[in-house]
Amino acid sequence: MSEQDGARPPASSSAPGPLPPAAGPSDTRAPRPAIDRPSRWLPSLIWMIPVLAAIIGAWQVAVWLGNRGPTITVTFATGEGLEAGKTQVKFRDVDIGKVVAVRLGEDASRVVAEIQMAKEARRFTAADSRFWVVRPQIGAGGVSGLNTLLSGAYIGAAPGASEETRDAFVGLETPPAVPYGLKGREYRLHADSLGSVAPGSPVYYRRVRVGQVASVTLDASGKGIDMSAFVEDKYTALVGPDTRWFHASGVDLRLDANGLKLNTQSLAALATGGIAFESVDGGKPAAPAPAGAHFVLAEDRTAALRPPDGPAVSAVLYFDGSLRGLAVGAPVDFRGIALGEVRSIGVEFDRARRKLSMPVTVDLYPGRLGQSFLETLNSTTGGDALGQMVARGLRGQLKNGNLLTGQLYVALDFHRNAPKAQLTMREGQLVFPTVPGQLDELQTQVANIARKLDKIPFDEIGNNLNKTLVQANALIARLDGQVLPEMKDTLTAAKQTFASAESLLSQDAPLQSDLRRALQEVTDTMEKLNDLADYLERHPESLIRGKPQEKK
Repeated sequence: MSEQDGARPPASSSAPGPLPPAAGPSDTRAPRPAIDRPSRWLPSLIWMIPVLAAIIGAWQVAVWLGNRGPTITVTFATGEGLEAGKTQVKFRDVDIGKVVAVRLGEDASRVVAEIQMAKEARRFTAADSRFWVVRPQIGAGGVSGLNTLLSGAYIGAAPGASEETRDAFVGLETPPAVPYGLKGREYRLHADSLGSVAPGSPVYYRRVRVGQVASVTLDASGKGIDMSAFVEDKYTALVGPDTRWFHASGVDLRLDANGLKLNTQSLAALATGGIAFESVDGGKPAAPAPAGAHFVLAEDRTAALRPPDGPAVSAVLYFDGSLRGLAVGAPVDFRGIALGEVRSIGVEFDRARRKLSMPVTVDLYPGRLGQSFLETLNSTTGGDALGQMVARGLRGQLKNGNLLTGQLYVALDFHRNAPKAQLTMREGQLVFPTVPGQLDELQTQVANIARKLDKIPFDEIGNNLNKTLVQANALIARLDGQVLPEMKDTLTAAKQTFASAESLLSQDAPLQSDLRRALQEVTDTMEKLNDLADYLERHPESLIRGKPQEKK
């Protein structure tokens, strides 16, 4: 490089620096090289990489936050099948959320599942939304959840229709009986007992499945069952205001004059239970019943279709014997007609008689005996009519209705020889007089026979019989010692006499010859007498004149 070049400042320098000292003639140092310094007004490109990464991360976070749905909590009785980060929430087999955490509740009695829902699942925050765990199970509606055997359990969901939202829910222990989206109507039913009905049990009409039981609960008093029956929309026109509902899960076995009859809805109803409904006339009702209509669930079809009985008359019957075999609901029979049923059975102490009595309270339906009888009871002379019937011998009696099971029922009938009694009232209830039951009568007769047998002096009879036997033995001994030898001599003499008679009566005996000769002479004489009688008959004058002389 020339000195001029070395003395010239670099062209790329942006700021003027101090000038190098001028080289004199005596300066022997080498010239300093020129330094090319970079410009400071542009940043380095290497810093663009973290900036771009930060921008991309922020964009992903924004997208995640934009697609993120609400976070809710659902409590379950158990955490079986729930796994954080794995268990999905599904609706119509589409994933709408995932369980992000599973923990125990504050009182450790339930399990809390924290669920992160998808953005499109905001409608599942409605207050009436439902959640449940889907597992393999066999229920009244059939077998469900088999797909979870391989994929594992998941949480099923059904959106609600409420405008109110919430973020905490209580999960169902079992899946809803009515699938989401199935249109129809629910009806309220009341029954005395549940039987074999459960949520999901089928509802039948003419043995065709038209719905299912949605829910089953105890009523407010705890004495009955309230249930909700769901009927699909295309069958709701078959349910009218006067439709009768009844249990269809039993077997109706009857043996009558037409033979053996077996009625049931289906084999599935026998296994899982079910209910059915039917109109009184068997036809389609004129107008369908509104949703939420209330009905009574009868025990069977016969009870459901029975004509209205009218108001019941409460009566009490007091029995002194055992009530073993009599149960609540047993029929009250009047000559083959079911007049009512037993409502309750109790025990009371009768202070007047100083003994326990068994009161049986029954509900009687006089309308079953005919409208005329019911009108008589409703008239002013109704009490007198019943009193006259009691005076004629109307009594209550326990009878055996089944020899195999020993079940009893109350029979009302007329007993002519019953003791006199009157129809009375006690605490607003009729008190019917009773007579001992058939078993009690048999026991009484056996007791009477036993008392009579107890009065027989068996000891005295035995002593007399012993004396008689002693005398008989003495008589036999006397006969053997005295009478028998004499009888033997008599028999010997009789034998000798018979031998003598036999010798006299033999063919060659002289007596026989003389007897034959005498008989021959008697025969000749009789012949001559016959000739004489014949002659006198022809010549009666010979008795006077004599026999004429024969001419010579």
